[in-house]
Amino acid sequence: MLDKNLQITIVGLGLLGGSYAQGFYEAGYTVNGIDTDENAVQYALQQGWIKKGSTDVSLLKESDVVISTLYPLVLKEWIQANGCLLKAGSIITDVTGVKRQIIDVVNANIPETVEFIACHPMAGREFRGIQYADAHRFHDANFIIVPTEHNTKKAIDLAEDIAHALKFQRISVLTAEEHDEMIGYLSQLTHVIAVSLMNMSDNEHLVSLTGDSFRDLTRIANINEKLWPQLFILNKDYLVKEIDGFIHEMESFKQMIETEDEEGMKEKLLQSTERRKKFDRK
Repeated sequence: MLDKNLQITIVGLGLLGGSYAQGFYEAGYTVNGIDTDENAVQYALQQGWIKKGSTDVSLLKESDVVISTLYPLVLKEWIQANGCLLKAGSIITDVTGVKRQIIDVVNANIPETVEFIACHPMAGREFRGIQYADAHRFHDANFIIVPTEHNTKKAIDLAEDIAHALKFQRISVLTAEEHDEMIGYLSQLTHVIAVSLMNMSDNEHLVSLTGDSFRDLTRIANINEKLWPQLFILNKDYLVKEIDGFIHEMESFKQMIETEDEEGMKEKLLQSTERRKKFDRK
């Protein structure tokens, strides 16, 4: 169990950082927060989610656990500028949606006495900003820990403790390569598909004609245009491979329609139905 005497600091009080702060607060932990936006800091303070809040990074010097919720490219710049301020013996973790391009950069810019353990809460939303923070969405979500050969059991256990404290449903452990390959398919490809569907047609009458299927399929097209291009580019090798696979599958289905291959389509539909059942929440 995560020691409640530890000084925990969240860097970045947006949607995810605010949700972390709320979750820790509800679990009885004392948390501090850092953000460049004074309004976000004040919101977290007013909600009672954080004890101390600042736009100044000096809070790092007294922090035992630092949780970065920064976008990946911002995290790279931030750690290069502020990694030296991390307290000796502290542990830093993250929430970024790519790992291979992050882990080495962070490790190269923190003191030898500080340990970085990569994590990824699978609990994104299409909204942004601390005003949309909601720790309760973690309760049905998955949490991924991405250790390397440099990580100690202490750091891995702490990452698990964070997931338990925030009440994530399932914890998985993957390598950085496994994580980025998986995320290229499950998350990044699906966002590319949703965005592509929305950009196929600008027919203004569609909104009054559509049903739930289109709404469900394109929900994630309401997308953060600052974050997602970073994720796509930093994982482009795996993502491009998944896009190629999707195009191949679409071409196969297109051919079955053109040739009126009813049996082939039935087989595809039955297979997709069976596979989709595994994702249903009990």
